[in-house]
Amino acid sequence: MNVPPLTPEPVFQGDPSPGRASISAQALLEGLFTRRQIRSLTDGGTRLIIKTGGVSIILCILGMCVFLVKEVIPLFLPTQATLNEPVALPSIKHPVTSALVGIDEHQELAYVIRDDSLEFVFLGEGTAAISKVPSRGLLPDGTVTVVARALGKGHNLAMGTGDGRMIPVTIEFTQDFHDEERSIAPAVKVGTPIAAASTPQAITKLAYQTTDSEVRVAALLEDQHLWLTTGRNVSRPDGTTSASTTQVDLTPNISGRVTALTLASRAELLAVGTANGKVYHFDLRDAAKPLLAETTQASGQDQAITALAYLMGDRSLVVGDAAGQVVVWMPVREHAGTNQTHMTAVHRFLPHQSAVTEITISQRDKGFITTDAEGEIRLHHSTSAQTLLTLTPRQGGIRSSYFSPKADGVVSVTDNNHLLHYHIANPYPEITLATLFSPVMYEGYERPELVWQSSSGSDDFEAKFSLTPLIFGTVKGTFYAVLLAVPLAVLAAIYTSMFMHPDYRAKIKPIIEIMAALPTVVLGFLAGLWFAPVLERNFPAMAGMVLLTPFAVAISAGLFLLLPASLRHRIRPGVEAFLMMPVIIAVVGGCLAANGWWESFLFDGHYKPWLQTHLGLNYDQRNAIVVGVAMGFAIIPIIYSISEEALTNVPKNLIAGSLALGATRWQTLIYLVLISASPGIFSALMIGLGRAVGETMIVLMATGNTPIMDWSLFNGFRTLSANIAVEIPEAPHGGTLYRTLFLAGLLLFIATFLLNTVAELVRQRLREKYSQF
Repeated sequence: MNVPPLTPEPVFQGDPSPGRASISAQALLEGLFTRRQIRSLTDGGTRLIIKTGGVSIILCILGMCVFLVKEVIPLFLPTQATLNEPVALPSIKHPVTSALVGIDEHQELAYVIRDDSLEFVFLGEGTAAISKVPSRGLLPDGTVTVVARALGKGHNLAMGTGDGRMIPVTIEFTQDFHDEERSIAPAVKVGTPIAAASTPQAITKLAYQTTDSEVRVAALLEDQHLWLTTGRNVSRPDGTTSASTTQVDLTPNISGRVTALTLASRAELLAVGTANGKVYHFDLRDAAKPLLAETTQASGQDQAITALAYLMGDRSLVVGDAAGQVVVWMPVREHAGTNQTHMTAVHRFLPHQSAVTEITISQRDKGFITTDAEGEIRLHHSTSAQTLLTLTPRQGGIRSSYFSPKADGVVSVTDNNHLLHYHIANPYPEITLATLFSPVMYEGYERPELVWQSSSGSDDFEAKFSLTPLIFGTVKGTFYAVLLAVPLAVLAAIYTSMFMHPDYRAKIKPIIEIMAALPTVVLGFLAGLWFAPVLERNFPAMAGMVLLTPFAVAISAGLFLLLPASLRHRIRPGVEAFLMMPVIIAVVGGCLAANGWWESFLFDGHYKPWLQTHLGLNYDQRNAIVVGVAMGFAIIPIIYSISEEALTNVPKNLIAGSLALGATRWQTLIYLVLISASPGIFSALMIGLGRAVGETMIVLMATGNTPIMDWSLFNGFRTLSANIAVEIPEAPHGGTLYRTLFLAGLLLFIATFLLNTVAELVRQRLREKYSQF
């Protein structure tokens, strides 16, 4: 056989083909760097990018945590007071019998009344200056025996004289701005004197209050007679007005020597304390016929009541006695469902070392200050039931004190004619760990309760910042969502991985995973505006579905197994479950069509009254069932996807070996696959749980947002995340509500961190334990 000779291909010098150019470039690159060096550089760069991204994420999370802590810490800082340089007042030749002090809301201008002398003290920058206002034409003629202040009315004062008259005095502060500088000018207005009693005797104690239509005075005379005087202007038919005065002697209703008295800010209540420790509570809504509503033994028989004051809102009464005890009393209903109340001691504070001489309330909240005979001043807060601050001046005893209008300062006048001015840093007096997480006795409640109610339409509202109902709501919503989602998602993942035909699995799995992309605001919208009304109308049918569907599925499965083997084998393996779809649809349609029958059969014709009568449950349209279904629908794709991946990643050789040894698919699933996939399934459950804990929009739109503590399926709740979304737009920056919401966010952050940490530890333990499989 002849073989033609091989002819070598010609080689062209300077061939400009691209292949040769690339080969030359590659050769040049390999000349500079070896393949190992290139791979090392690539790996190093990738590693650096990954580390940078990971460290950045960690730093961002730490930054958020630090920011939350920074916003929360001020809630728990102690109250602080700063004493300015005391101001020496001009001495008065005669002994001072009455004194009263006050200050404007900016704490720049104070006033001091000592008998019939009025001085203004400028406390602005620089040295304090004293301006004495002439008494003639401003203050009443005659001897001033007592001075009183109208509670909660700013600087409305009353002076009692030696001849039994009451003269109202109003001090106003006018602000003016000139060249971007603010100046304050005081003004004094003296009203028409009113005879406080029918006999012209010296007034020894005085309580004064004004309303839009009348002036009310309670005056104790030297002869120990207590008179209630009401003055009002009556309109005549001709358009003119005339003064009308009503006087009532309250002495017959009181036993014992009167030692203290006070009027509520609305002038509808009068409290009178006596030397035998009793407090008499008068209802003054009918000025002509005062009613003695109740008598309270507020102190020991030998301890006189020395000071009284109603807190803002006129419900709580602060009582101080000769032993230094300070107690807050409030009306409490005797029995649930009745309007009968009795005064009950609800808060006791750190006692003074001597008799309480004065109580001054805050015009902003439920705080107040007390002064004792030795000159000690204490700041308290009723809601938190704590004594926040104790001040011990060194300038002698205190004759009068005043809580600044913004509750950020205290001004006092001493026995040795010095004016003391304290700046108070106390922005969050109502917040303690007890008020945040423990039951608190609030005004109008029968017992200590856990309540969240941050605002109200009334200025004298007592804020309630208990986070426990919100934590409870978070746990409740998560529980019902997980209760629905976990069985459906895990069982669906098991069926898809172990029993479904691969062709159908390839189509169904992506469809379920796409569900995770559905915005939660859409789910909340549908749940609140569509599903909730549908559930309310068809609740009996829904209850029938829960009872009937398992039996229908079980009977259908049994009938399928009774079919001849030749018929069963014609059905494609892994699609048997689709045969149940018509059965489930038929059951659902039949129950909806028979809604009236189910209501008659299960609930005697009306399910809402039946639930109330037999179970004591009220049905709210937006309830835990609605939230559980909607939130469960949101977390099912997450749990399903991760669980299915964990089950699918079990080595096929292990499954095949188990089946080859004679185990059924169910036995293989229970004793091999579930154990091997347990770390992944557990991770899926924890991720779904964390997703439910932090869910906001579904809870916000599908519940009534009622912060109540009840496990009932038929009422709503409020979660921490939904509460933040609801309240933060209305929270004043830096206020109590603002920082409490940040505390709620910090609790969510900590809960999520702990949940994920525990989940990771358990997952690693399961992986180590079952790695042999």
